[in-house]
Amino acid sequence: MKKSDLILGVLVMIIWGLNFSVIKLGVNEIDSLLLTAFRFSLATLPAIFFVKKPKVSWWYLIAYGWIFAIGVWGMATWSIEAGLSAGMASVLLQVNIVFGLFLGHFLLKETISLNKLIGSGVALGGLFLSLTVTDGSVTQVGLLLILCAALSWSLASITIKKAGTKQVFAFSLWAMAFAPIPLFLIVYLQSGSDAFMQIPEQLNGRVIFSVLFQAYPVTLLGYWIWNRLLLTYPLTTVAPLTLLVPIFGLMGGVIFYQEEVGVIKFIASLCVISGVLIGFINIPKFKIFKSRLFS
Repeated sequence: MKKSDLILGVLVMIIWGLNFSVIKLGVNEIDSLLLTAFRFSLATLPAIFFVKKPKVSWWYLIAYGWIFAIGVWGMATWSIEAGLSAGMASVLLQVNIVFGLFLGHFLLKETISLNKLIGSGVALGGLFLSLTVTDGSVTQVGLLLILCAALSWSLASITIKKAGTKQVFAFSLWAMAFAPIPLFLIVYLQSGSDAFMQIPEQLNGRVIFSVLFQAYPVTLLGYWIWNRLLLTYPLTTVAPLTLLVPIFGLMGGVIFYQEEVGVIKFIASLCVISGVLIGFINIPKFKIFKSRLFS
């Protein structure tokens, strides 16, 4: 990988990692789903008018938009509002790799290699260890929501594979256009019109910064660079960069919110990150086919 591309890739990982702290900044002031709705509203408008619709079914766009925006980021943002620390949210969202492994096997008939199986076990060990964290940074509701987000991320990946598009950025942009209205509707069903009447009072500098940061550096710039890297280099070269996200996520929590990283939390985070890393290691001679694993 070129040095300039590597720097861009690391820059995106820093932005994506710090995003969890920026999300926390916003949910301290405004409803988490409203914050997410504003994020995707600004991310798609007016950019969508300058990007041609990808040649895929509308149903794939709708499905991906709802799963990615509501399932992934709606639930992830809500998990932080529910008490999960920004750092742990960034770590536990990586469990989507484990969900994706088994969903890919059962839904797409993909094979599971030994390294991925071992990595999944290590990552799940970190997940279960995080349940024993007692410093208040891991709540039951927050943990449940971030696991829903991780599962949704895997489902979103399967959706984009099923769509078969190579226009990944255009696909993501057009799909996200279907997210704001359902998110606003969910907020209305949960809180009624009061949630919308309070918006003028809640739109302070912190909320505006949170929305703008999520919409532009994280979503538009981040995914544009990421998709360009995916088209330029092999997935095995680019994908390991995502391991930097939880590291910068934890760092952001420590720097901006003085989140403590005790021994148990450190080991749990290390297990999740290490499990994902093990899954990237290519050991072809140890590949285990589905007929051996699940027959």
